[in-house]
Amino acid sequence: MHLKAPAILVAARPHGETAVIARLLTEEYGVVAGYVAGGRGRQLRPVVIPGNLVEAELRAKSDSQLPFARLELVRSRGPYLTEPLPAAAIGWVTALTAAALPERQAYPGLYAALSGLLEAICHAGSARDWVRALLAYEALLLRELGYGGAPPPAEAALAPLLEMLGRQGPLLERYLLADRRGDVMAARERLRERLGRMVE
Repeated sequence: MHLKAPAILVAARPHGETAVIARLLTEEYGVVAGYVAGGRGRQLRPVVIPGNLVEAELRAKSDSQLPFARLELVRSRGPYLTEPLPAAAIGWVTALTAAALPERQAYPGLYAALSGLLEAICHAGSARDWVRALLAYEALLLRELGYGGAPPPAEAALAPLLEMLGRQGPLLERYLLADRRGDVMAARERLRERLGRMVE
């Protein structure tokens, strides 16, 4: 196995003393996992942040072996993690993607949608400008994996969008996160709490 592609880093789990197992969403290959040597070191720590866009090169001697990954940073989400709402949104959408998608199955529509959503979260003037995109991404994920999911209306105020966010949660929990809902859904609850403060 040898692949090189732009990728969105969706999860990074410590491995051993200094390494990281990274899960990466690519347009052509879907989610792929790779061993990043020194991933927790000073040089690579800013690269292996969920939400970052990277150029990934993965190599393995066989398809059954966990590939070694070399990552180059293309776009960092690090600066946006100091803001509570963007940090919660980036944490939620990357954790959801990592937990819900099977490995090595391409979902080019989801790759494009997640890229656009992350850009919106980082560059929109307010959360009001990206909540609809977040709802649409969740609904697209449900549809792509065969569980329905209706996109939100083109025009809607924040309060109705937050109600839709509440209604969509149980679907995600039941269909996409049945075996691992605890930590992942906790990230969504933190986000909903913070968004809720905007309409109080």
